[in-house]
Amino acid sequence: NSRNGAYFRKVDTQFGPIEVQVPRDRNGQFHQHTLPDYKQHSDILESMIIKLYSKGVTTREIADLIEKMYGSHYSPAQASNISKQMILKVEAYHKRKLSDKFFCVYLDATYLPLRR
Repeated sequence: NSRNGAYFRKVDTQFGPIEVQVPRDRNGQFHQHTLPDYKQHSDILESMIIKLYSKGVTTREIADLIEKMYGSHYSPAQASNISKQMILKVEAYHKRKLSDKFFCVYLDATYLPLRR
């Protein structure tokens, strides 16, 4: 198990893109656990996308905001794929059990001046 070496991975974080040197094991006995396999973005950016989407911001606006704030490029399609994690929560909200009693107060404050 010699000449193992290392490889570099670029990861987008909340602090900007960083390059991480990951050790390599030719026999496959070493597995690093700090970065998930094939993941290029941190969970903080993904949670930011989900929060913005839940507030009603469009996926194109989210992609522009993330690029301006963090310098990480997200396409609107990537933002849409990440925001699909909210589908289960939205469906659970729509299927929740409602109370038997609801109260509603409706006030109309329209003023129409009339002349005779």
